[in-house]
This record gives sequence, C-alpha cells and structure tokens, in this order.
Amino acid sequence: MVTNCVFVITWLLSIGSATITTNSVTQFLQKILSNVEPTPIVLWHGMGDSCCNPLSLGKIEKILKQNIPNVYIYSVMIGPNVVMDTEHGFFGNVNDQVAEVCQAIQKDAKLKNGYNSIGFSQGAQFLRALVQRCPVPQMKNLISLGGQHQGVFGLPLCPAESYICDRVRNLLEWGAYVGFVQNTVVQAQYWHDPLDETTYRQNSIFLADINNERNLNETYKENLLKLQNLVLVKFLNDTMVVPRESEWFEYYLENDTSKIVPLEKSKIYTEDRLGLRELLESKRLHLLAFEGQHLQIDTSSFVSQIINKFLK
Repeated sequence: MVTNCVFVITWLLSIGSATITTNSVTQFLQKILSNVEPTPIVLWHGMGDSCCNPLSLGKIEKILKQNIPNVYIYSVMIGPNVVMDTEHGFFGNVNDQVAEVCQAIQKDAKLKNGYNSIGFSQGAQFLRALVQRCPVPQMKNLISLGGQHQGVFGLPLCPAESYICDRVRNLLEWGAYVGFVQNTVVQAQYWHDPLDETTYRQNSIFLADINNERNLNETYKENLLKLQNLVLVKFLNDTMVVPRESEWFEYYLENDTSKIVPLEKSKIYTEDRLGLRELLESKRLHLLAFEGQHLQIDTSSFVSQIINKFLK
C-alpha cells in the first residue's frame, strides 16, 4: 500500500501538479505510515515457565508494547491452561508441540501476513523447528535468547525441591535415548551426547532432525533461509545451559568435552546443512553476547539491541 502511494505521489510531481508540495507529501506519508500495523510477534517460553507469567513473559510483553505501539503478540500456550502449559515444558513430544503451534498460528488471522518471533531458552529451538517445518505464515525475524541449538549435555538447573525437575534428571540419567524417554521428556529430545554421537544421531527424535544431522532435508534449509534475520543471543555467564556455546550453534568436539568447536569450523556450518553459512555471509546471522546468567538481559539492552534493530 505504501509503495503504491509513493508511486502516485511521484507521478503527480512529475507532471507538475500545483497542489502537491514537499510538506504535503511528508504529511501524507506520515499519516499513511502511522496507520500501518506493526509486524506481530510470537513468543515461546522456556522450561519451567508459561505463556502468561506476569513476572517473565508478561514483563516482556509490556516492554514490547511500550516500544512498538499497537503490536499484536501471540504467546504460545501448549494445552488448555497455564498449568498444563508449564508441564508441557517438561513432558510431551516436541514434534507434536511444534505441529500444534503451526496449526494455531495458521488459524490466527492476525498472523497471516507474517510475524517476528522471540524464543526463550528451549523455546528458541522450538521456534526454529517451526520456521523450518511451517513456512506459512512466514516468520520474518527469529530472536533466540539462550536457545540450545546444538543441544545440551548437562542436567537442567531448577529448584532442588522441584519434583518435576527431579523426575527429569532421573529419566535423563537412566537413558536419554531410550524410546520412552525420548518420546516423553522434552529435554531428552535436545540431549546431545558428544561421547556417543552415533546413538544421538540415530535416536534423537527432535534435535538431530531439525539440525539435518541424520538426513539432509533441503526444505528445512530453504525455509530457514527465508528469514530476514536470525539473531542468536549467548549469555556469557550462563551456567544453566551446558555448554553455553550451544546458544551460538557451537558444541563439544566429538569424544572430548574439554574442547568446543567454533561455529565456522563445525560440520553444520562448513557443509552448510542448514544455511547458516549463507545467512552469515549475507549478514543475516547475528551473534550477540550479553554479560549475565541465563536469560538475564537488562531492559535498555533488550530495547536497543533487539527491539529497535530487529522488531520495528
């Protein structure tokens, strides 16, 4: 619509219309632009959180709406209520959850023209699966805050008295790649054992698939490359994500947990199995680092480095 208006104004100026002035053009464009709806934003929360926690995603929504007036925000909820949504962050099949969210956003008329997205912790890799598997409506920009894109090789940190966390720890220790655990425990589905890469690639029902480590799915790559920007945020003092370098698609050297392979030397990059190399070379892959623990980013940095650069 804006492009068409600019064309008409340019044409009128070219034929010397006496009624068109620079000031009137500016005022007209400002009026048009003020009526353009901002790109909607989809949020996917992390482990132990929910769609609607006023102290976490609720606070983020408030900041987004303060800085992007009239923005529509869709916060992912798995299940019929907040309690079930929280539980599904620990238990369930991630592939089914991604498919459920795909159906939900396709039914939401406010998202039909595309959307930006912000993933928090494990929600980030779930959103990446969404863009790779669910190209309509089009995801424009994906912001990954502390996402574990190469998985984890450490038990999740949560309160010691948490019954759910204790169950997750016990199941991961018992056997992360056992069929029942893989299909039931969310964290097992992005558990990446560098000491047994073969078993990981064969039995991981989620991460090995979306990272194109088992089979090369060209559609995944094509869809990821449709992003305008992929923003990967790493927290430099993160002790929850092990290793924290996974937040930049970096991971342990096979059979050696004392060494981290840099992104540009990793197979997923050198073979460009997902399109990361192409995204970086076209300046659409952004690697940002912030001081602090997991998901600890101050409001001013979030506004200046994330909202103003990628969401407006």
